[in-house]
Amino acid sequence: MHSNTGDEQLMLRYRQGEHRAFEILYTRHKGALYRYFLRHCGSAAAAEELFQDVWVNLIRSRERYQVRAKFTTYLYRMAHNRLIDHYRRHSRNPVIALGNDNDFVIEELPAPDCEGPEQRLSYNEATDTLKALIAALPPAQREAFLLKEESGLSLDEIAEVTDVSREAAKSRLRYAVARLRKGLTEAG
Repeated sequence: MHSNTGDEQLMLRYRQGEHRAFEILYTRHKGALYRYFLRHCGSAAAAEELFQDVWVNLIRSRERYQVRAKFTTYLYRMAHNRLIDHYRRHSRNPVIALGNDNDFVIEELPAPDCEGPEQRLSYNEATDTLKALIAALPPAQREAFLLKEESGLSLDEIAEVTDVSREAAKSRLRYAVARLRKGLTEAG
């Protein structure tokens, strides 16, 4: 089995009993899915629990899997629903935790070409500002932004995952980006 096999095909193979297909899916999506939970629930322990629950639910539901959308849409729909259940059970508003610097995707951006102390400090300050601005976004906008930037979902997929219209997803993403731009401009 090739590592470039599509996710949907891998899930169908897993449904038929090929455990290697599951291993590839897990390896491909574990980082982004964990970060999705970490940024929403505010604690590594809760993120780990939710993360494990989604993978267990995926394993349990494998025999019922049918290709109706991209696998990532299916996976993040499960994650979104599990997150909603988590908030209901703990009856609190969603928060965002950016984790340590090694967890956040912004840290994976290429460092600036200039590696002098002043340039590096400026880069670190901009990264910290962006993290704070993302944390300050309203939950629906933050979720749309993270699903787009962290998980690479399209507008249609974000709409399906969050159970809103495409226009609502587009609006949430547009407002999130506008707030981030404004905040970065004001901070700069």
